[in-house]
Amino acid sequence: MLRFSRIIFNSKVVNNLKMNLSEDEWKVKLSPEQFHVLRQKGTERAGTGQYNKHSEEGVYNCAGCETPLYTSKSKFNSGCGWPAFFEAIPGALTIFEDRSHGMVRTEICCKNCGGHLGHVFKGEGYSTPTDERHCVNSIKVEQPRQQKQQQQKQQQQQQQQCDVIVIVASTN
Repeated sequence: MLRFSRIIFNSKVVNNLKMNLSEDEWKVKLSPEQFHVLRQKGTERAGTGQYNKHSEEGVYNCAGCETPLYTSKSKFNSGCGWPAFFEAIPGALTIFEDRSHGMVRTEICCKNCGGHLGHVFKGEGYSTPTDERHCVNSIKVEQPRQQKQQQQKQQQQQQQQCDVIVIVASTN
């Protein structure tokens, strides 16, 4: 498996990455678990990922470089134990053929930093518009900043409204 990652990370693809850190820099930036998945092409254990059953609206970003990868609109429950999406944000991914573990699969990586995200499986019969399942590791959820700021502002306004007590005196 490491041999395969060296082939990819020594190819021209890496030289075109917008975020091209050394392995030592990645080790500082990422948690050990994130480093294992994103840089060494590892896999989280099924059912352990924080966002497997996450259903809030938002954008799913690469844990390595925060590039937007998926929206919650394309997320679905596949029952496989990992977050599943039927399509990525256009231009967010790089796709490779992965022949590791005696299988031929389609590997997906972040186009910005080259981080391993998971694999795409086609034709499994899910009732999604693309009939694809992007089985994704090690991502985090962030809502767009404007949306987050609007929510915070609305929450503050609601708190202020709740703090105001109106007393109406009757003159009768």
